[in-house]
Parts: sequence; C-alpha cells; structure tokens
Amino acid sequence: MEMDSLIMHKAEVLIEALPYIQRFNRKIIVVKYGGSAMVDEKLKMNVIKDVVLLKLVGFKPIIVHGGGKEISSWVKKIGMEPRFVNGLRVTDEPTMELAEMVLNRVNKSLVQLVQELGVKAVGISGKDGGLLNVEKKLSDGQDIGYVGNIKKVNPELLFDLLEKDFLPIVCPIGYDDNFDSYNINADDAACAIAKAVKAEKLAFLTDVEGVYRDFNDKSSLISELTLEDAEKFIAEGNAGGGMLPKLKNCIDALQEGVSRVHILDGRIPHCLLLEIFTNKGIGTAILKSGEERYYHEV
Repeated sequence: MEMDSLIMHKAEVLIEALPYIQRFNRKIIVVKYGGSAMVDEKLKMNVIKDVVLLKLVGFKPIIVHGGGKEISSWVKKIGMEPRFVNGLRVTDEPTMELAEMVLNRVNKSLVQLVQELGVKAVGISGKDGGLLNVEKKLSDGQDIGYVGNIKKVNPELLFDLLEKDFLPIVCPIGYDDNFDSYNINADDAACAIAKAVKAEKLAFLTDVEGVYRDFNDKSSLISELTLEDAEKFIAEGNAGGGMLPKLKNCIDALQEGVSRVHILDGRIPHCLLLEIFTNKGIGTAILKSGEERYYHEV
C-alpha cells in the first residue's frame, strides 16, 4: 500500500528542519515584530505561533515590538494634532504619555497570545531593570521631543528571564539619566538588545520581501549577503528608502557579535519558520564574516 504523499511530505519537512534545530538549540534569537503583521489579526497569530514553536524546539526567543500604527490611530481617536519634523513625529509630553500607554497595551496583548499557546511570557519595557538607557535624539539638529537614542543596554533582566524559561516581550520605551521617559525606534531597540545579549540571530519582520538588487525588479531578491556584501551594497547606493537604516542596523549588529540577521516579509504566513528551518529561505539573510554559508541547495 502506497503511503500518503502528504504524510511523506510532512516527514521530509521535519527532516529538513533537523540540522537547523540542532545548530541553533539553546541559542538566543531576537525577533523585531512590526508592520502589517502586527495589525492583521491572522498574521499576528501566525507570528506568535512561530515564535512559540521556536521556543518549544529549543531556541531562546526575545520579541521586541513596535506600535507606530497603533499610536497614530490613538492620536487620531483622541483628537490630538500630530506634528512632524523632517518626516519624524514630534513626541511632546502628551504624545509620549499616550505612546507609553498604547505600547504597554500592545505588549500585554502579545503576552496574552503567547500564554494562550501554553508558553510563559513576561512583558517588560526598557524601563524595567534599567534595560534601555537613552539620550535625546535630534533630527538634523532639531528637537523632536521625547525620542531617544540608546546609550546603554543592561541585559541582566533578559538573561534572568531566559534562564527561568520565560519568553521576554520588550516594548521600546526607555529612561534618560534624569529618568524622563523616551520613545525608541523599535528597529534600533531590537538591534541594541541583540548586540547586548550576543544573539545568534536577529530577525526583522517588515512589509517588504527582503533586500533587492533592484527594488523595481521583484526577481532580484537577494537570499544571502555577507557583511562585506552588505557594506558594498550600501556604498554603491543600492539601498533605497526604508531599507537603508535597516541595513545599517544589520551591519552594526553583525559587527557587534550577532551571527546572522534576517530581513523577512511579515505578511507571508509563517515567514520565520520558512526562513529559519528550510534550505532555501524566503527573505534575506546577512551573515557575519567567517560564518559558513547558510543555505544549501538540495
């Protein structure tokens, strides 16, 4: 009797995943969670399921989330007038108060989703345990309010939580030296945390498929870049729009000890699992110098 091909396919998928599970067992992975995958409820559940699965097969995941779209929505709801300088939202005191409330609400909703799937999660902000120490960020010399650049990460609390088998979920709010609250760009927070915990992987969930050699040619997606490739890519002016700061963050993280950075399309269901556990991932992986090639043709 011939075995059902679907069952065989499932077995093959598990076998393909095995070397990756072995390679990254007990390693820390930082997932920056944002974009459409935070807004669409079905995508949100897929991402949380992916992270929970990573946890259950032996990874040590940390989620760092944004919430810009939710903050914008609440600013409109309560009739506040947003102000922008150089395209960046000015975070005055009332906006900062609202941003912190909204981000903490998002944080606990993610904790709830993880807990519902049977994994222990703890939601913290950069204030907890002095995790994120910041200074005021200026935009071309102009004051944009309570927006912070990270000066220092104190990762002890994260290590304690990971050691006790919790999944930390971090909201990007921090203190300055005067203990004033500051909003932090979530990409910057994820990058700084990944460096501080010497993460094996840093994954950015975005609204693009990855890095393209030519953004207008969707067949030019780059599956894998070395650190040197990425630096050359930027130097040649190929990184356009929102990809430039992301790539700079990736390079910074790799130079500071993170082994691999992944840029993924969070709109693709289970993008994290497909990128991490299959021979030919779906996004762009950027590797530290000297790391073995990540994907293997089969």
